[in-house]
Amino acid sequence: MANIVYFEIPADDVDRAKCFYHSLLGWKIEPTKIPVPDTLMQYQDIITGDSNVVTPMGGTLRMGGMYKRKMNEPIVNYVMVDDIDEKIAMVEKLGGKIAVPKRELESVGQFVIIQDTEGNVIALFKPKM
Repeated sequence: MANIVYFEIPADDVDRAKCFYHSLLGWKIEPTKIPVPDTLMQYQDIITGDSNVVTPMGGTLRMGGMYKRKMNEPIVNYVMVDDIDEKIAMVEKLGGKIAVPKRELESVGQFVIIQDTEGNVIALFKPKM
């Protein structure tokens, strides 16, 4: 079975986006060491955490979903966080926006969909323990 193994975040201002994600989620973001074409000179590698970490849901990237499109919604990546309310409080302070307020899925957990400083959409997810 094929699995998602990588993601990319487009940014108009790479430094601003790096600051947002590092401050919000603690991601380590640094210039890539892989040779890239001149058009990608600002390409950054994103390290989200230890790939060997086991969570209450299993591994760190384990499942996804699909639904009938209602508008022009983008693909949304969900990032697991320990304290969703703390992260929600940080989003606007860091220059982001709340796109979909926090919701709870009874047997799954809580999520909020945010826009980063570049207008990209990402979801923060706190699994039910």
